[in-house]
Amino acid sequence: MDKRYAIFDMDGTLVDSMGYWTGLAVEYLAGLGIREIPADLPGRLMSMTMAQGAALLIQTFGLAVDAQELVAQQNAVMAGHYRRDIPLKPGVRAYLGALRARGVSMCVASATAEPLVEACLTRLGIREFFQFVLSCESLGVSKERPDIFHLAARRLGAEPGEVAVYEDALHAARTAKEAGYYLVAVYDESAQDRWEELQSLADEALPRWQI
Repeated sequence: MDKRYAIFDMDGTLVDSMGYWTGLAVEYLAGLGIREIPADLPGRLMSMTMAQGAALLIQTFGLAVDAQELVAQQNAVMAGHYRRDIPLKPGVRAYLGALRARGVSMCVASATAEPLVEACLTRLGIREFFQFVLSCESLGVSKERPDIFHLAARRLGAEPGEVAVYEDALHAARTAKEAGYYLVAVYDESAQDRWEELQSLADEALPRWQI
């Protein structure tokens, strides 16, 4: 990667958290005593913001809670994981250190709420590598649209073609690529069935974190 600017996704890219997110709806609903859950629900939720996902859960299960409160409750569940047990992917620290040594300006653009991103990156000791953190939750728009990438690029002082975007999720990667960014595909086990397609879309692929 020879770009001077880089935007990193967090979940499934920098940290090994996708299993927690994939199981969040099931974990949350189980806490309410709901066991009968459509098989396709976790997959549908993964491309949504938490607010959008909350609205879907309320509609699907007739939950007596508003979307804002449901998001807060789910954030509380995930906050525990981010603060306790979600690990950094092997090789990430060395990779970020090498980019910083080359003068690359870096930030994080995540679908996860900013307080959780900050808590996780700080606990894992890599927050120092990033100039700032952005969240789709704050923007109210998922990575189905390029808004968060464009905002990050503007704050970095760069044009899309000057910026590398690191993503593990196919829908987000496609959005970045179509918006003119240099796409680096990052392998994550949770999306292994889409890895071949993700690689074909990308300008560069990382089956593992190494320089």
